Amino acid sequence: MKKIIFLFFLFSLSLINAQNPSRKYLSHSEENNALTVKTSDGNYIFKPYSEGILETSFVPTGENFNSNSHAVVMQPNDLKTAYSYVGEDITYGTKGMTVTITTSPFKISYKYKGKELISEKRGFHADSLQKIQFNLDKNEVLYGGGARALGMNRRGYRLELYNKAHYGYETHSELMNFTMPIVISSKRYMIHFDNAPIGYLDLDSKKDNTLQYETISGRMTYQIVSGDDWKEVMGNYTNLTGRQPMIPRWALGNFASRFGYHSQMEATETIDRFFEAEIPVDAIILDLYWFGKDIKGHMGNFEFERDSFPTPKKMIKDLAQKGVKTLLITEPFILSTSKNWDEAVEKKILGTDSIGMPYRYDFYFGNTGLIDIYKKDGKDWFWNIYRKFTSEYGVGGWWGDLGEPEVHPSDLQHAVGSADEVHNTYGHDWARLVYEGYQRDFPDQRPFILMRAGYSGSQRFGMIPWSGDVNRSWGGLQPQPEIALQMGMQGMGFMHSDLGGFAGDYDDDELYIRWLQYGVFQPIYRPHAQESVPSEPVYKNEHTKELAKQAIELRYRLLPYNYNAIFQNHRHGIPLMRPLFFEDDSEKATTIANTYFWGDDFLISPVMKRGETTHEVYFPKGSIWFDFYSSKKFEGGNTAKVEVKEEYIPTFVRGGSFIPMVQPVQTTEEYSIQQLDLHFFYDDSIEKSKRTLYNDDGKTPKAFEKEKYEMLRFESCSNGKTLRLSSDRFIADGFSVKDRNITLKIHGLSRKPRMIRSNGKKVDFIWKDKKKIAVIKTTDVFKLKIKL
Repeated sequence: MKKIIFLFFLFSLSLINAQNPSRKYLSHSEENNALTVKTSDGNYIFKPYSEGILETSFVPTGENFNSNSHAVVMQPNDLKTAYSYVGEDITYGTKGMTVTITTSPFKISYKYKGKELISEKRGFHADSLQKIQFNLDKNEVLYGGGARALGMNRRGYRLELYNKAHYGYETHSELMNFTMPIVISSKRYMIHFDNAPIGYLDLDSKKDNTLQYETISGRMTYQIVSGDDWKEVMGNYTNLTGRQPMIPRWALGNFASRFGYHSQMEATETIDRFFEAEIPVDAIILDLYWFGKDIKGHMGNFEFERDSFPTPKKMIKDLAQKGVKTLLITEPFILSTSKNWDEAVEKKILGTDSIGMPYRYDFYFGNTGLIDIYKKDGKDWFWNIYRKFTSEYGVGGWWGDLGEPEVHPSDLQHAVGSADEVHNTYGHDWARLVYEGYQRDFPDQRPFILMRAGYSGSQRFGMIPWSGDVNRSWGGLQPQPEIALQMGMQGMGFMHSDLGGFAGDYDDDELYIRWLQYGVFQPIYRPHAQESVPSEPVYKNEHTKELAKQAIELRYRLLPYNYNAIFQNHRHGIPLMRPLFFEDDSEKATTIANTYFWGDDFLISPVMKRGETTHEVYFPKGSIWFDFYSSKKFEGGNTAKVEVKEEYIPTFVRGGSFIPMVQPVQTTEEYSIQQLDLHFFYDDSIEKSKRTLYNDDGKTPKAFEKEKYEMLRFESCSNGKTLRLSSDRFIADGFSVKDRNITLKIHGLSRKPRMIRSNGKKVDFIWKDKKKIAVIKTTDVFKLKIKL
């Protein structure tokens, strides 16, 4: 009797583990670097892209495989694959990623280098929606789904995949402007559901260890991505979907931005105030008042309002001569009251209704139509706006707003499908339109494309996303690191927030400063707000203005370090802001968002509560951390309370790191690393360290690929008694540099060095006893021997 019960238990377990009890294996074949498995209701196609990426597609009986992907640009490599068929298990893949298909009962599971990743729970099936389920481990932490404010662990939510603005959000937002069909696991793998139409990601909302993807239609395709470490996972994913091109260096500077500048005089006087206060600034953004005096009724004009901006070409030229770029807002809506409505109807560039007429509807800004960027005529018409203002006016970059699109009726038809089928890719393809236009018509200019909505892979079009209309409050500030960290893991390394907060009239100078201080260590430095409270520091009281100036000047001093970080993002897909679990595998690190890595060597812990005097910081294990301002040391793997200062947020630097810095400049037009401050953080526990510093002209597209760059390399070696520091440089054939001077500052010494030699000769140095810093003047190629 016990044996019968046990066999019944095994039979029941096999049914539970079957991905679909009614799906029967029929046969399989391998050709063209893909494995096809035929089943009773369709074919599975398994295709490796690399050793860390494997794609799975299901094609129902009677349907053809749809190879069109909005996200994937990688071509499958000619990989060496392995195949075996033992018992009921077919195993196929590379030496990295493998899939096992159990033929009876039918089941699919995935491994990376022998490590179990995930398995299908129920294969592709349909009721009112198309669905697929996966089995989760009970302790997995889940990230992804695009931009949300939920806490780092997003498990337990059923997340809608429908890009939609959330005005004035604070600590919790389940649906925001930029959703993505991506799930990332603490087990170090990603699943990308490669399908554009709207749907849902259910991250175990029923608490039954189930991950489920749901969609209204489209491809039944997903990719599993893994790697040996988190940087490799990010690199594999961005190989699959594309890498972010290098942004112009000026885009790392400070922006003047608000909703909005009503006139040419107001804009130019604001920039004059920055120069008078000697606060660095590199760009000014003109919101919708550039084409209309009012908020409503003018969208779609795409012409300067001449009463308010009488000489726009002269204004833009004068600002450019000061080193300040002018950026303009655009939206994809053409109101029926705008100057371009009749032309838009005549040229048939708008989305249509079911009988082919322009689809008109009301939203906040007026009665409108939507540009159909999926029509060639619509795409060309829209691009001509950008080309005109770039070539004739000298506009330096573009802001694309409301690109979800903000209101997008389901029955509106585009050239390639319904609104719901293209809704989540509209912003993505709008960015593509601008980026490809620049490649074609302005090939010598790096574009700046600021947008708040997109899709998987939007980074390859140079899109710079921001986190939407966040509330101007402490609650609005608190989720900003989480949003940026999550988006960075999903390829969008330049996610940032409106510094100071956008929505509402709450005015708090402490909040403003803390947000700006956090902004030093986020990808784009852009204070922005509704005009009821000024976003620019030049309109604040003297004390607040001085604190803001200190933060902005630090941002400019760190330009060499920050530019090197965007190069890493461009070349390897590594985000600028990185969660602690990238390096620390402790359970605690999996859900921390209030402390994060900035580039390779900074650890940042923003102040996000009013009146903090002490701040608790977890220091990730594996490193020694120095307070950036006091050089006090902290051991990794521990939590400590640190004192909070008004002038800056808690900022730490990794032991063994080289931090390159420069003196602040008014604009990046004056930027140079000919005089470089190089800070080295010494600790006797670190025997060796190496760092590189990338540099180019900050303007040329694909400068690295064109060999128009230089690379500085720094190295340390220590035995506790002697410290050796060296530097050399590689100059590519297409780049020329002059000899530069370096002021090397060694932190972390317990006492004055006994002697410093350069190439065998004794050299003078300055010893700052209070901070225990040795200062040596040298060149960018040096070999120093420091007797400790």
